[in-house]
Amino acid sequence: MGEINDSVSHLRNKLVDLLRGRNAVRSPAVDSAIRTVPRHLFVPGVPLEDAYANEAVYTKHDETSAASISAASQPEIVAMMLEQLQLRPGQRVLELGAGTGYNAALIGAIVGEGGHVITIDIDQDLVDGAREHLAAASVRNVEVVLADGALGHPPAAPYDRLIATVGAFETPTSWLEQLAPGGRLVVPLRLAGAVSRSIILERDANGWADRGSEMAVFMPLRGIGDDARRTIDLTGTGEVTLQAHKDNHECEQAALAGILNSTRHETWTGVLFGSGVSFEWLDLWLACRLDNPIMRMNVEPAAKERGLVSPMFPTVAMATATSNSLAYLTIRTAPSAADGGKQFEVGVIGHGSAGPDLAERVRSDIVTWAQDSRTRSVRFALPDTPPAADPDHGRFVLHRPHRPITVTWE
Repeated sequence: MGEINDSVSHLRNKLVDLLRGRNAVRSPAVDSAIRTVPRHLFVPGVPLEDAYANEAVYTKHDETSAASISAASQPEIVAMMLEQLQLRPGQRVLELGAGTGYNAALIGAIVGEGGHVITIDIDQDLVDGAREHLAAASVRNVEVVLADGALGHPPAAPYDRLIATVGAFETPTSWLEQLAPGGRLVVPLRLAGAVSRSIILERDANGWADRGSEMAVFMPLRGIGDDARRTIDLTGTGEVTLQAHKDNHECEQAALAGILNSTRHETWTGVLFGSGVSFEWLDLWLACRLDNPIMRMNVEPAAKERGLVSPMFPTVAMATATSNSLAYLTIRTAPSAADGGKQFEVGVIGHGSAGPDLAERVRSDIVTWAQDSRTRSVRFALPDTPPAADPDHGRFVLHRPHRPITVTWE
């Protein structure tokens, strides 16, 4: 037993050290919580090395599609969102998406005995499992509730902090109404197409304004706020697929099947990225600018090896489509930077009858971003009265049924 405890302690400390090195853990409170809470008790049956790896552990799949619908999130993302939440001892916290109960346990460790955490899930088996895991870890200040997270939990409101550990297409009004004055909401919002960010929201005079954001993708909220994904198989073999969302229109399996076998049109932008530099802001720009927001195109290695597709990353590229055409991003090696660092040029590959025009449209948007908006910061808001959109000057209004989202390159 002593050897097992020593091994768990070593693995847990090793994980936190890794997260500190990646700047995901920054505060003493989050550091202490992750070093203290036994993650392996929340993923029983998983080898200890996997329980303390910086990887998500998928715990439930849809019986029909086999898609993952619940997981213990990647520790790096968990730590990042806890830092965004800025918890304090004694606070009342509502979490949407109980999952295994691990994240709620971390929150409980930070708010302490004087604080209280309510975590909600829509599936009885997940609620039962989270309760069992919390009991096994001797966590006593977390309550697990069976309900639709989109509705929040009015009986215990208001809350000092509210965090969603599921992806949302819209911020439900119920969440905003259940926050105490001065409260903070952290929510992974799917902004458009494949682009999602974990956004910190606080109330100001004009509505809800962001206090920072980080790139993050979560499994979608189910229930009233459902934002289900669908898969479009471009090859008929599953080797190359598009992950489409409800705001991706004109994407139908029958029209796009076999599209990669059509003539290939390749165009280059002259826009350079250094090695390891994130494409997140370019992705957001394209998601906002394109008629059909960019989607994630997943590629099996065999399809790339035989030259069927040239994704920008080994197994992933961002793509857009019309009813009968496709365009996706690619890269090629460019001359080294002045300091000798590697650089890559962004290109676009089009297929289908309108493939050349679509690829040129994407190329033009990339060049516009690089020339006008690459060095500008981006702000998000849920204003009480949305301003008029002005895409040519970097202001977009993403329409939602209840409260639109503004995205502004300042």
